[in-house]
Amino acid sequence: MQAEVDKLELMFQKADSDLDYIEYRLEDEIKTNHPYAAVELLPLTKEEKTAAEQLKSFLSDL
Repeated sequence: MQAEVDKLELMFQKADSDLDYIEYRLEDEIKTNHPYAAVELLPLTKEEKTAAEQLKSFLSDL
């Protein structure tokens, strides 16, 4: 059972890392391709904030 839990934890850590990398690449692409536009990202919506908090809480429980 512990092996399965460890495997799931590693999968979530990789997914979190992948999302961080995607965010970095998107921000870089926006800055590179639209240097004169307002490339600053919009604030998160209430739903996005809730989802982010739930994900962080879930990951911290692992």
